[in-house]
Amino acid sequence: MNAAGEGRQQLDAVSVLNAKQTLLQLLARAGVYSGDAEELIGLVEAGALSLAHREVDRSGRRAPGDKGELYESGWLDGTQAVADELAGLATRALRHAVASDPSGPSPDASPPVRKMQVERAKVAVLPLYLSFSTVSDLDPEVSDQVLTAVLGTMTSRQRAAYAGVLTEYASVNRVRLERLYARYGPGGTIAIHGRYSLVHSPTSVAVLERLAAAPERLREEWDAAELPPAWLEGLTMAWASTA
Repeated sequence: MNAAGEGRQQLDAVSVLNAKQTLLQLLARAGVYSGDAEELIGLVEAGALSLAHREVDRSGRRAPGDKGELYESGWLDGTQAVADELAGLATRALRHAVASDPSGPSPDASPPVRKMQVERAKVAVLPLYLSFSTVSDLDPEVSDQVLTAVLGTMTSRQRAAYAGVLTEYASVNRVRLERLYARYGPGGTIAIHGRYSLVHSPTSVAVLERLAAAPERLREEWDAAELPPAWLEGLTMAWASTA
């Protein structure tokens, strides 16, 4: 390899496709439905483009060195054009990722919740919950039902970005959430009660976020799933008591 070949290195299109196909095959062997695997990979691709857009937009606001106003103006125009193109690519990649069936509903519609979307929600809520409380023994099947109701309030695009929404919600409400779980959660001062069962589940973080963002829609999905109304009422009461 010569010196020129040791500089910047980028993957070519064939190598990128090879890596993607390899990952799809490995996921298929593990029993992951091909549509779910495609969506997960698509979300990673869309996210990489989005992060690249933010980095270019941030770093390109100031021209390097002091080369005069004309150079600076050209630099800013150029980086803005690149940032705009990356933003467009990221948007299109996200739209493609969440539209697993091009003939199906729009990414802004609310199609039936899929198992992989529930699994992504689980991965998002568990570490947030563990930052406030401990793992509970609430039936995993019930957790799936609760998260399905939660995700049913959202569009495909919103489901794709829900981990970030949950993280932001937990950050903004951290002090109040700490009070809630200290009082009603595992090891709290109030013993577990049917009404407060949901506070002992990691899904409670997601339910609280939806109660704040889409309460009526959540109640519709909750009733449709035939989940205990007392759980929702108890969580609402417990949350109100920590205000």
